[in-house]
Amino acid sequence: MLVAIYHPVPARADVLGAAVDAAGMRVRFLPPHVNGLRPWIDSCFDLLIVNPFLDWQEPFEFVRLARSAVGRRPLIALSDRDSLDDRMVALGAGADDAVGWTDNLPEVLARIAGLLRRSRIAAGQLGEGELRIDLIDRRVERAGQLIRLPLREFDLLANLARVPDRPLSRGALLRAVWRLDFDPGTNRVEVHMSRLRAKVDRGFDWPMLRTVKGMGYTLRSRPD
Repeated sequence: MLVAIYHPVPARADVLGAAVDAAGMRVRFLPPHVNGLRPWIDSCFDLLIVNPFLDWQEPFEFVRLARSAVGRRPLIALSDRDSLDDRMVALGAGADDAVGWTDNLPEVLARIAGLLRRSRIAAGQLGEGELRIDLIDRRVERAGQLIRLPLREFDLLANLARVPDRPLSRGALLRAVWRLDFDPGTNRVEVHMSRLRAKVDRGFDWPMLRTVKGMGYTLRSRPD
């Protein structure tokens, strides 16, 4: 996922960008808003972070214009002062979230991840890290590479992607994918998981699909 950042203080923008990058997301720094809306509108990114409270006399108007520029993409407003009034201004102007971030980077990163996750689900998309799943077009990509999956394997992957890093039992997968409330005593789950692994993991740097002994299967969002 690509996170765009605008902060009027370059040193603080660098700190935030480094934290976002360390969390496994890509970063793009946007030019000042005074340069016009065009770079913001035309830039390809999944979420925009702005701090409108340091160099703007009208933060409400700043956030309102930013909202119009990014359309339906998620927008987070930061306040270095960690002020309730600042957060209320940002939310009232159209920000999806607002947070005081000085010495509070873990919460900022958690809010970024939550907004990205909700926006992907709303758009019919799932996936963590380098995996992308389009539920509408039934399309899967890993690290930009298209992976073609038949129906059962796609449904298996989608169900695992809904709860990344958490194991799903064999019974849960039988219910979700095959609509079976009982165990038929066959190895259908194991067979389809083996085929899915061959397509999702083979040829990539690390395996995303793991067997958790005694618990089932899990989709890992990042390498160990």
